[in-house]
Amino acid sequence: MKSKKYQYEDFKINVKLVLSALWASVMFLYIYGDYFELYVPEKVAGLINGQNILNTPYKLLFATIILTLPSLMIFLSLILKPKWNRVFNISIGVFLTLFTLFVGVSSFTEWRTFYVMLSFLESIITSIIVWNAWHWPKD
Repeated sequence: MKSKKYQYEDFKINVKLVLSALWASVMFLYIYGDYFELYVPEKVAGLINGQNILNTPYKLLFATIILTLPSLMIFLSLILKPKWNRVFNISIGVFLTLFTLFVGVSSFTEWRTFYVMLSFLESIITSIIVWNAWHWPKD
């Protein structure tokens, strides 16, 4: 007797939507990491008294630029033409993969193991972004 197999309908998702969703996932992980870091002992006190890593306007601007990239890529992945979309997703994806790995490796402390885990996940997702952009379907 033949068993009945169920076939579920599936749709091909446009690569632009996939890239945008991946960038949104990266953004959520960034936000969670920054939020959870507030629970690290002495973090809030350091923010109040200016004893933190972003203790100059230029360091704060640099961090803002870096963290703006993925949020802009959520939108840019949807509107850019494929050629520029590939270029931006590959270049920014590679940069943020390496940057996030560096942050994760340099965060190995007992109170920042969550940060290491999040940076590992962020690096995986940005690597997937690079892979998807690199293998952009052709007409």
